Amino acid sequence: MYGSDRAGDDAERTAFRKTEKKFKLYYENSKSTKKKKQPKQVDLSEVLDFKSISESFNQNGELPPGVVHVNCGFDRPIFGLENRPGFYFIPGALTLDEQCTWIRESLTNFPQPPNRTNHNVIYGPISNLFVAAKEGKVFVEEERSDNGLDSEPSASVSNGDSHRWKFYEEDIARSRGKTCKAVPASVLLRKLRWSTLGLQFDWSNRNYAVSLPHNKIPNALCQLAKRMAEPAMPIGEQFRPEAAIVNYFGSGDTLGGHLDDMEADWSKPIVSMSFGCKAIFLLGGKSRQDEPLAMFLRSGDVVLMAGEARECFHGVPRIFTDEENAEITPLELRFSDEDDRCFLDYIRTSRININIRQVF
Repeated sequence: MYGSDRAGDDAERTAFRKTEKKFKLYYENSKSTKKKKQPKQVDLSEVLDFKSISESFNQNGELPPGVVHVNCGFDRPIFGLENRPGFYFIPGALTLDEQCTWIRESLTNFPQPPNRTNHNVIYGPISNLFVAAKEGKVFVEEERSDNGLDSEPSASVSNGDSHRWKFYEEDIARSRGKTCKAVPASVLLRKLRWSTLGLQFDWSNRNYAVSLPHNKIPNALCQLAKRMAEPAMPIGEQFRPEAAIVNYFGSGDTLGGHLDDMEADWSKPIVSMSFGCKAIFLLGGKSRQDEPLAMFLRSGDVVLMAGEARECFHGVPRIFTDEENAEITPLELRFSDEDDRCFLDYIRTSRININIRQVF
């Protein structure tokens, strides 16, 4: 998972890396510090657009060279690539209601302990991060023996040493001055990069740590993943969702070229669901030297990678958070209620990806 064949200078010269740099977010140089930085223009004319491909196919049955229609009795069009067997793209697979549901879950419930996140290594398990960010709270580190804060904290975590981190109201945290470390919950939320569901992945040893405490993947998400996985499953077999990784992307974030190679049976697909701002997805070959294909990923799209496609390097070099290219108007309208303002504020500049795996 997220493995690489070589690192260092050689990786910088590969075809995959060159394509990553081509689409990565860079800004124009500006002599004025008052002007808002403008992103450099990038040529998107050769990026595969499966939304347009699907619309054209529905109208006249035509497909661009190298793209195939997968006829498997599914309830919506599915496309593949002639030179990438095992790769399936289902544009607009998820309804707007499903998108909103899993955006909410990804922000409120999926980062909850015992699920692990990228914050665990520094802060330990953090409970109710999204709620704390919504309420403007601050995460404060203090000595265990220090009773200087006379107000009851909203949450507490231990990182296993003589310190602990707790959420406090902003004014209480401010009263501590510079005597202890503090970080706004909103900053922690923006720095949330991943959380794990089901069997927990050990990033240090690159394997699944079955002994780690974990909650099962929610049944509704399991059923959705099983349904989406059907086109890529061997005949007569059913997908068993056992682990999932939720990736969180903000403006300028990327996911470098990698392989998902830690599951036992590569004939079973990875089910990858996209939510929020539009992104560019790169699908390469079995070597980083193979030039990758670039394609748009929009909210509601589902990608399946099984069989030979599991051996292909892939990554996300760019998400689009500007109003013109993000393409999230339906989500903005659905999250327009005041109660949903916090979700709207987040998803306007973010992308969430849920990828679900059968481990054994």
